[in-house]
Amino acid sequence: MKKNILITSLLFVGFYANSQTNPVILSWLRNTTGTLGRHYVSGNSTAINDADSVNVKHVLYSTTSAYVKTNGIPSYVTGPFLDGNPSLATTQNAIFKFPLTPAQNTGTPTATTGGNIGLFINGVALFDYRDGVAWNTTTSALCGGLPGMSPCPGGPAASQPWSRDAIPAEKLGFDCAKGHPAMGNYHHHQNPSAFNLDLNVISTVCNLYAAEGLYTIDSMQHSPLIGFAYDGFPIYGAYGYKNADGTGGLVRIKSGYQLRNITTRIIHADGTDVADGPAVSTTYPLGYFREDYEFVTHAGQEDYLDEHNGRFCVTPEYPAGIYCYYTTVDANWNSFYPYAVGPTFYGNVTASKVTTISEQVTEYTGAASGINEVLENNQFNIIPNPASDLVAIQLLGLANSDIQIELLDLTGRKIQSSTILQGSTIAYFDTSKLYNGEYIVKIANGESVISKKLMIIK
Repeated sequence: MKKNILITSLLFVGFYANSQTNPVILSWLRNTTGTLGRHYVSGNSTAINDADSVNVKHVLYSTTSAYVKTNGIPSYVTGPFLDGNPSLATTQNAIFKFPLTPAQNTGTPTATTGGNIGLFINGVALFDYRDGVAWNTTTSALCGGLPGMSPCPGGPAASQPWSRDAIPAEKLGFDCAKGHPAMGNYHHHQNPSAFNLDLNVISTVCNLYAAEGLYTIDSMQHSPLIGFAYDGFPIYGAYGYKNADGTGGLVRIKSGYQLRNITTRIIHADGTDVADGPAVSTTYPLGYFREDYEFVTHAGQEDYLDEHNGRFCVTPEYPAGIYCYYTTVDANWNSFYPYAVGPTFYGNVTASKVTTISEQVTEYTGAASGINEVLENNQFNIIPNPASDLVAIQLLGLANSDIQIELLDLTGRKIQSSTILQGSTIAYFDTSKLYNGEYIVKIANGESVISKKLMIIK
């Protein structure tokens, strides 16, 4: 059965490669309006305008590859990074090359590495779990490339027996959208949705520095395609169909990894005896190091992922199926290891960052794939409703184009207007000076227009 599924997947991808219906060409959020980036600095909750364009600048394709030109800057506000990270999100002016026909690696799986391992559809980099820090088993202290740390002995942090996980270790340094820069290269290690939209909010950074994320988790609809890994296979959000064939209803797609039941760090999950790491404690809690996890096979449970954090899947973009990665979260929508892709790739790693395009290509100039089902299905929230001083309009999904928001009184007079930018999720209205009563929120993206009632009660 597995062999037949793989053949079907590759045939389907091959069909896409020879047409302009290939999602690796269609799915990128191209900035066609000149929208520029914004950032916060610590102590100032007013966003500062930047000079760099957001999302993807150009998409080009040949008979075998897609090329994505991007500055690596999202449309949502970046920063501040409250762990002392002095870097800001700065333009990368990069070109990324992706295969049109990704293929399974039938040999030894390729491990993910530090730095870029994929690209989100807004042109922002995806990193894996690591942050370049490990445990020095000789000095019994952390080592790595961060300021104030000694280098790890004998090689990079990833070669040490206990490699630190960036998600718990650097939580203070993530902005509201769960991202941060490395030498200016803004990236996400995890599901790119805002902290304050999780069911259990584990960071208060959004309270002072409001931002959004690439998309909003919605348990009632299939999560959007949000990126591509360096092996060319797609990355989806947290929810999908329970069964690989597209049946079983929508569920949270779950990681196949779990925390080990350990109090000391003396062996790896596979039984390998390694130099000792620190004991599990409040300083180094379980999950602080990647080796604190073990993979468990969930036979017959197709909503659990494999060792690469993926599975074969049927999705709206791939109705005949393909191998997919998912950005895994727990029941509270908090990020869960291995977060997106890894610790090894499923496919042959052929994507890369390139400096030039050395083959004949065509520029893709069409619209982002599909019309905005978020609006068609009324998939947005007005928070709170009734409201008093401030109201947020939150999309449940992904905006693949700019969405205009208007606040009207019952006579149709426009009181305020705002825009949810392509690749963002939230707009706000200041209602502190409005009278009590009923108002209308009108939302449009050029293809669909819908309205909902808003009550102001003070």
